[in-house]
Amino acid sequence: MNTDHLVRGGAALERITHRKTRIGLVAGGLGAYWPQFPGLLDELQRCASVVRDRFSGWDCEVIDAGFVSDPQDAAAAAEKLRKADCDLVVVYLTTYLTSSMVLPIAQRAHAPVLLIDMQPTEAMDHASFDTGKWLAYCGQCPLPEVANVFRRSGVPFRSVSGHLNDTNAWNRIERWIRAADVRGTLRHARHGLMGHLYPGMLDVSTDLTLVSSQFGSHVEVLEVDDLRVRVAEVEKEQVDERVELARQVFTFAESVNEEDLRWGAQVSVGLDRLVEDFQLDTLAYYHRGLGGELHERLGAGMILGASLLTARGIPVAGEYELRTSLAMLIADRIGAGGSFTELQALNFTDGVVEMGHDGPAHLAISAADPLLRGLGVYHGKRGWGVSVEFDVKHGAVTTFGIGQEADGTYTVIVSEGEVVPGPLLEIGNTTSRVDFGCDPGEWTDAWSASGIGHHWSLAVGHRARDLKAVADLLGLPFTHVRV
Repeated sequence: MNTDHLVRGGAALERITHRKTRIGLVAGGLGAYWPQFPGLLDELQRCASVVRDRFSGWDCEVIDAGFVSDPQDAAAAAEKLRKADCDLVVVYLTTYLTSSMVLPIAQRAHAPVLLIDMQPTEAMDHASFDTGKWLAYCGQCPLPEVANVFRRSGVPFRSVSGHLNDTNAWNRIERWIRAADVRGTLRHARHGLMGHLYPGMLDVSTDLTLVSSQFGSHVEVLEVDDLRVRVAEVEKEQVDERVELARQVFTFAESVNEEDLRWGAQVSVGLDRLVEDFQLDTLAYYHRGLGGELHERLGAGMILGASLLTARGIPVAGEYELRTSLAMLIADRIGAGGSFTELQALNFTDGVVEMGHDGPAHLAISAADPLLRGLGVYHGKRGWGVSVEFDVKHGAVTTFGIGQEADGTYTVIVSEGEVVPGPLLEIGNTTSRVDFGCDPGEWTDAWSASGIGHHWSLAVGHRARDLKAVADLLGLPFTHVRV
């Protein structure tokens, strides 16, 4: 899913690009060894270059603070990394070094720190190794020391131990890099919030100050009129182009009305302008409206454009659900899609939970070409128009949402299951049958007791470990719902 383009029905939907993940890298070892064991430093620096190249291959911006040999070197590296505003700092323990060389980096870089010790190969050749060659393999030696000092200093601790050809270790490191990407995205993100709260949905209400204080994000409060003026400026030729794009991306149901389709296309172009003008990374919206007037028509006409934006990497959530638009952004950034979701029904015969939502959907995770269906009425909302309908790709999925505790703390809440085939409603909603390997009623009770709200993001793949890493770097509690 983390690709530049998403292809549906022959149409290329160009993804809107985000800033690159900024990874600080510093390698080190004990300087006392260099005059004692000629060639050791060269070997360790070679290993450090392998790590640096691997990070660059993940399309990261790597801030290389060099190789440190003593506390003075470490202090200089820490200052360079502090100025770089990194999303994650990786300290490569190539051999033994003292904890006094690592602690300043963790304290001054103002970024989460990942310790790695990646020895050159799987094992030493004991028969031929001397002390110098052994020292290239003992990067794990200082790990307990550094971990102890971090713990006593109040520095969160995380590490990966392995070797340079260790697929499992690289996968674990990449998980932290993806989590750092999420952290960086949220720290610089601008979240649009347009309209007003769906009346009575108390759980959806979000303190905007907490979004900034806990994630570092900015929330841009928008008026529906910000969209209105942009939709009014859309020209006929642009509507024609957007209708043609919709015909390439979607399968059309017979119920699609041409007038409603063109209105949805016009709103879609206006939404693109809104996102560009306010430099938005997400958008959550709701507007009730009255009697078919323009603002009601705008709120009802957003589904097509919101789904296209979500597919391009700008998640859009209905019902003013800011925390779910954040969850959708996180899911998208770890390459898992993420579609706006709620409970729909329980099927005790088949042992599945049916879940999905009307409104915006993430087209990248549809099991087949998504369907555009015309609706004369939206349940619980005013207006009419075209809506998106599909089933999420069959196989492993993760439900993921951001909960909130009584003290205001946000929490990361996940559960893993499988989307399985079977009968689905045909009412213009995304709908998926999710098997959590247990009684659907028991899962629903456990999920509801976790602190989750009305809505969440449905992501493809089993992503609990990825999202646990995200929670770690964000400093948030993590809850994995299992029954």
